[in-house]
Amino acid sequence: MNKSVYIIPVNAHSGKSVVSLGVLQMIMRNTSKVGYFKPIIESKSEKDMLIETVLEHFKLNMSYEETYAYTRKEVIALKNQGNIGEVYDTIIKKYKALEEKFDFVLVDSPGIVGDSNFDTDFNASVAQSLNIPVLVVLKDGFASEDELLNQVQVQLNSILEKDVQVLSVFINKAKNATEATQSKLEQKFKDITFTVIPRKEELSRPTIREVAKALNAEFLYKGDNIDVITKRTLIGAMQLPNYFANLTEDTLAVIPADRTDLITGSLVANYSNYSNIKGIVLYGDFELDKSIHKILEGIQKNIPIMIAKSNTFETANLIGAINPRIYPENTEKIKLLLQLFDETVDAEKLNKSISSFKSETITPRMFQYNMVQKARQGQKHIVLPEGTDDRILTAASQLAEDELVYLTILGDPEAIKTRATNILGLKWNEKRISIVNPANSPKYEAYAEKLYELRKSKGLELSQAKDLMLDASYFGTMMVFVGDADGMVSGAVNTTAHTIRPSLQFVKTKPGVSTVSSVFFMLLHDRVLVYGDCAVVPNPTAEQLADIAISSADSAIAFGIEPKVALLSYSSGNSGSGADVDKVREATALVKQRRPELLVEGPIQYDAAVDPKVGKQKMPNSPVAGQANVLIFPDLNTGNNTYKAVQRETGGLAIGPMLQGLKKPVNDLSRGALIPDIYNTVLITAIQSEF
Repeated sequence: MNKSVYIIPVNAHSGKSVVSLGVLQMIMRNTSKVGYFKPIIESKSEKDMLIETVLEHFKLNMSYEETYAYTRKEVIALKNQGNIGEVYDTIIKKYKALEEKFDFVLVDSPGIVGDSNFDTDFNASVAQSLNIPVLVVLKDGFASEDELLNQVQVQLNSILEKDVQVLSVFINKAKNATEATQSKLEQKFKDITFTVIPRKEELSRPTIREVAKALNAEFLYKGDNIDVITKRTLIGAMQLPNYFANLTEDTLAVIPADRTDLITGSLVANYSNYSNIKGIVLYGDFELDKSIHKILEGIQKNIPIMIAKSNTFETANLIGAINPRIYPENTEKIKLLLQLFDETVDAEKLNKSISSFKSETITPRMFQYNMVQKARQGQKHIVLPEGTDDRILTAASQLAEDELVYLTILGDPEAIKTRATNILGLKWNEKRISIVNPANSPKYEAYAEKLYELRKSKGLELSQAKDLMLDASYFGTMMVFVGDADGMVSGAVNTTAHTIRPSLQFVKTKPGVSTVSSVFFMLLHDRVLVYGDCAVVPNPTAEQLADIAISSADSAIAFGIEPKVALLSYSSGNSGSGADVDKVREATALVKQRRPELLVEGPIQYDAAVDPKVGKQKMPNSPVAGQANVLIFPDLNTGNNTYKAVQRETGGLAIGPMLQGLKKPVNDLSRGALIPDIYNTVLITAIQSEF
């Protein structure tokens, strides 16, 4: 079951609250543990009224601080500094904390400010990063139905372009929208439902409390309730008979403080049930007559009466400019909103749409978040043999500071620590980072003897084993083999062959796997793909390709990706022939035979594998075509060049290579690896050690 939905308004004053409160009520009818999250609030100096309303009305088991991540000002500042990634990461972290605590989390957007597109674009990007579906709210304030239809299409296309799944659109405060409008839109957007919510005048009217705040007025009497809605404002500037003629139900009477006739007339009219005045505003810089005070004290029973210093023009303008809001005490308006939602929305259909949503992708930011969390939970021990490299030392410092792993660095302790702290200026957590010189290690002799025992059948002498154990790659690999470390990361200085040779010699492959291969996790804009093999096997046989495909699928599963495996070739299905195509076809058959539960397709071209339109055209009956997320290349030349081309051209992040098939994790770095590459490879090695 889907555990979240994101509500996004696309224009100002959309009336989003009716959808937010309505959806919450709908969800809580079937789910007890519900959370609420609003990534961005307007200010920390004044609490967000909708958040407070939600917490109070629905009695949610969460603190105010849990409900938001940033203020709008903070987000804009970080964006201008080029640190928008930090914003997304923090939002994901706070959301995931709520996801673990609750069965369902409603994610709500801040309101749109002005005509800025930033809010909509940002909210859509957050929804995409969280990988949750969206409900769109749009106010019908347009001049015609055609203009409404055009704006709905523009706004929807803008959101859909960000690879966000929109479930439903609510056209609120409907002015031009009809059932016919709804039908037109549903024909245009066949996978999206549309709901027209009519304008309810009471919801756009202020309460007495809001009027007092807008006028900076002082209450003489609060009466029975200052949170009632006023349906009409009457400025008392006429004679008393004419004033009485204009009094209607639920009126806010706005009267000059020196008009004693209108003041007493209002009180009498209300007392006699002639009208139902909701509240009285006395305005103007006048001292209220003492006789009026006495009358008020004698007659006033339940009407809120306030006094403001503004003149007629100012008072009228200030009241007219009030943008009514939802707040906890405003129970009348909350009730009206929930009634309106129930009357106009097909709750059963909407609830089914939300609960049944299933995403088959994992977003790049969510992948990175999950990777960090898994590493933090595991607290594994990783050995880094290349202690002379500044990139290694810097990445180690960051990993230790983030408390994700424990590390052993191989090399001269004094030289490494001096360089790290005095020259590079790094923080150095000695509780998490140890430095070992293989030659001086108390385990050197035992490691050498172990290597000798493992390799003597291959002609290795003890003296040779002792020499090899002075090599950091052999020493580090032995640490992993005997369980003194959970994994090893090397290759920033050493070649791939030098890095993995020891592991091939005595760590060996997992049962049922005969081929050591590699994958890259390709973090593109909207999804994560697994590429294999791009680093180890130059020209795999059909059997090796099958091994690579199965290992890559298992790697995907271990990192939270449900694999759909495509074995790539220059032709799709039965459209081509030749030795290279036949090899891929044979490998595909072997995978299906060995792992029948996997979704596998091959041979298939890259475009048919990842593009839904091309996939449907070329292989319409394939469950993988157009949806593949594990892509197996026919040879190293193709795989290596493809991952580099995709990385460069898309700006995506390639994490890896991660070696697969070994009994214990040993991973190879590119000699051009950057510090983030090392950091990420250590994390995937730590996670890999658990499976």
